[in-house]
Amino acid sequence: MSKWVPDLSHVQKLKYEGAIDADGHILEPPDLWENYLEKKYLDRAMRIAVDEDGLEYVEINGAPSKMLRKGFPSTMGLMHHKDPAMFEPGTEKTYVGNAPFGSMNAEERVQLLDAEGLDAALLYPTLGVLWEAELDDRELTLAYCRAYNRWIVDFCKDSGGRLVAIAHIPFDNPEEAAAEMERAVKDGCKGAFTMPFTWSRKAHGDPVHDPIFQKAVELDIPLALHVGFEPLDQRPNRFENANRFPLLANITTAEGLRHAFTTFFDFGTFERFPDLRLVLLEAGGGWIGQWMDRLDVMYHKTIIGARTAVSRPPSEWFKSNCWISCDPDEKLIPAMMEIFGEDRFVWASDFPHADHTPDYIKEIERMADSVPPSARRKLLGDNIRDVYKL
Repeated sequence: MSKWVPDLSHVQKLKYEGAIDADGHILEPPDLWENYLEKKYLDRAMRIAVDEDGLEYVEINGAPSKMLRKGFPSTMGLMHHKDPAMFEPGTEKTYVGNAPFGSMNAEERVQLLDAEGLDAALLYPTLGVLWEAELDDRELTLAYCRAYNRWIVDFCKDSGGRLVAIAHIPFDNPEEAAAEMERAVKDGCKGAFTMPFTWSRKAHGDPVHDPIFQKAVELDIPLALHVGFEPLDQRPNRFENANRFPLLANITTAEGLRHAFTTFFDFGTFERFPDLRLVLLEAGGGWIGQWMDRLDVMYHKTIIGARTAVSRPPSEWFKSNCWISCDPDEKLIPAMMEIFGEDRFVWASDFPHADHTPDYIKEIERMADSVPPSARRKLLGDNIRDVYKL
């Protein structure tokens, strides 16, 4: 259990019923991979270790992370904090010690859902959207994913369906990834997600990944693209010392997802798999209007569109095969729902990560108030129920 147990009577409760968080996160236990990895990989298990100065760090494949600074683990669940001092490294600050209520314990998370008035939450990892960007060993990557997938099913299994397990699937080694997706879904996962990059540098929509798409269709589950860390040599790096521009880094972190998503049209992925369901997560939702406008103009009016692999405008495929999560504090979503349909949009908290608003219940209420009742029910929960068949 977390050391800090708040008075949940002070948690704001959503005034509408039936809501589901489309993209909540958990903080994986620091010994997850030591407990769930196959024996042959245990000496390379991911773990949180302590250096000679007493600072925690993430160890990946037997070596300290190059992308996560020492002391960083204690900051992974600080959604409700803005004091810069909380984010400075310190020997007294730990990953487990700073884990907020509901982030590392299933019973606590259900209690938090009750306090917030939410029916359920789809769960995604925290370390799991970070480590893959610096592990180019494809065999070990798949082993790490298998371990997490087994653990998240165990984490969610006694929640009465309130906590929804989603499998982590790497896009490299498509046949093996498809096999792991099938195993994880049969074990209890309700969908799968992948990162917005590939180590092979093959685009997500490329037919080389067809075994994954075919398996998702066979299993009747959606596949999600989720924002996360990307390999340093695949990141845009227009300016020197770009890591010192936190606003620029935060706003552009979704570019990889947008690029990956667009390749589904370049390669005609939905033409090959018209029943494929694709979910876009943690990139916001307002951008989809400009993106679809531009793709449709290219399709209808230029030589670029004449050379693409799609037989109908990209926006039509979006309206039939894609769903997108929005941040509760976005202002453009009512307009986007009017343009693209009420059944394409879902909302997400990103709890407990510090780069999203902590008052998400207040903000999603405001957004829900601004759309018609039929759209409100869909935005808050029914769209997620439909796409994940909950």
